[in-house]
Amino acid sequence: MSAVVSDAETRPRAAEGRAPDVFRPGGWVPMRRYSENEPVDFAIVGTGCGGSVLAARLAEAGHSVVAFDAGAFYRPLEDFASDEREQEKLYWLDERISGGADPLEFGSNNSGKAVGGTTVHFQMVALRWRPEWFKARSLLGYGHDWPVDWREMWHYYDLAEDAMKIAGPVRYPWGPPRGRYPYREHELSASALVLARGCEALGTAWAPTPTASLSAPRGLAHPCVYRGFCKIGCATNAKQSMLVTFVPRALAAGAEIRDLAMVGRIETGRDGRVTGVRYHRSGAWRLQKARAVIVAGYSIETPRLLLHSACPAHPDGLANSSGLVGTNLMVHSNHAVWGVMEEEIRWYKGPPSLAVCERWNYDDDKDFDGGYAFMSQGPLPTDFATALVSNEGVFGHRLRRWMGHYNHMAGLKIVGETQARDENRVELSEETDALGLPVPKVTFGYCDNDRRLFTHAQRFMRAVLDAAGGRDLYETADTAHLMGGCRMGVDPASSVVNADGRSWDIDNLFVCDGSLFPTGGGVNPSLTIVANSLRIAERIKALARRGEIG
Repeated sequence: MSAVVSDAETRPRAAEGRAPDVFRPGGWVPMRRYSENEPVDFAIVGTGCGGSVLAARLAEAGHSVVAFDAGAFYRPLEDFASDEREQEKLYWLDERISGGADPLEFGSNNSGKAVGGTTVHFQMVALRWRPEWFKARSLLGYGHDWPVDWREMWHYYDLAEDAMKIAGPVRYPWGPPRGRYPYREHELSASALVLARGCEALGTAWAPTPTASLSAPRGLAHPCVYRGFCKIGCATNAKQSMLVTFVPRALAAGAEIRDLAMVGRIETGRDGRVTGVRYHRSGAWRLQKARAVIVAGYSIETPRLLLHSACPAHPDGLANSSGLVGTNLMVHSNHAVWGVMEEEIRWYKGPPSLAVCERWNYDDDKDFDGGYAFMSQGPLPTDFATALVSNEGVFGHRLRRWMGHYNHMAGLKIVGETQARDENRVELSEETDALGLPVPKVTFGYCDNDRRLFTHAQRFMRAVLDAAGGRDLYETADTAHLMGGCRMGVDPASSVVNADGRSWDIDNLFVCDGSLFPTGGGVNPSLTIVANSLRIAERIKALARRGEIG
């Protein structure tokens, strides 16, 4: 098996689409390139938590793999700057039509456009699901059951945490007993200590947040230096995104990563099975032949691609015999409470969410289904000012007065579960983008249960901040993360794919990303996507060994 290396041991080229060098025993070698005319074993669309994991694990098993990403292959040490505007290049800002009762905003809060996907700018929170959530319908009476047992997922959580070297506490107070995290917890920031102080005053448990940021050296990557630019791309390689974990593994094992390559259509043969992907790169449309295709473009682009790939054998879109592709889109409600503290906080120092409370994920004495976690916050100045303008409507003098409190501010923000509903969905609009592809139309609205959840959260967080000594408290509303759109399940009539991520309709088409989620849970989704992708990788490898693919 090829050596596993960190991002500090790869030398990818950014933006120009040139091949990265890869370190293997014996020295640096060019990335492998596959012919478009000869079918590869797997063409993977997307290199985030789903695509990069599968690219690594399938290539390590000896399969030929080409993974595509619409974004650039960045070199963090050279291409990332401590500048909020500069780092907007990491967000998916392509046109999307957003409507419904509560239209979603897209960009920094939920969409990435770079090799490594959204994890290149995620805030590194790495929490496991409450076991009962995997059988939410059967055990808790809402949502849909996952076709996976929590004990199986616990095994893959272990593997995911080790691969990403999660830094966490010796004892985490919620969930079943578990082993220690690979790396020690980070020292708490002043912002995290505000959460701790408030929770302790109310007699509520809290914990240091398990975080995908190095608290000790890993290879040539040094620990977090607490510079605070976590949300916009870590320039020091301490953030254990897919760009610095599974992408290098994929390259070292012989996979090819094609950056700046927008896949616009999955090609099919007369029998309705997939034959490859058509993608746009360097000013032209190209075709990569493949024996199997894995779609890992996340909850907007995955349904968009499947729907746009309709053909005579699948007139309503690929994998869509159930009519569920694009439906049951979920986000996390991301409501927050902010306050001014007497002492100096300087909340931008360190990862923003270093303390967490999961009480309301595990306490069922509440007036809503589902749950939420809340965490300490540390927004950068532009991000904070934008939130003030959009939520409080402050401008000019009043905005300057609020920004004058910046170094004395503290905040708490939830990751709140929303319900999966058919009417929250991704469809194709009649408008087209610069490549001639239909622009996705996204419809979203909260239900009554969602509103009860975030109302409860705001009330509780106000109590915590008040107990911690906060004053001049005010609230903001936002959303984060994307989930759903291609639900997995056990019945072809009520799901898009099976437990292997395999389309019920096309045996050599797979989906593996956050769109598979039947329910959203009350914690950040990245660790669960990685764990589920590791599980699906083993399923696909087993299918390939038995000759059941291609």
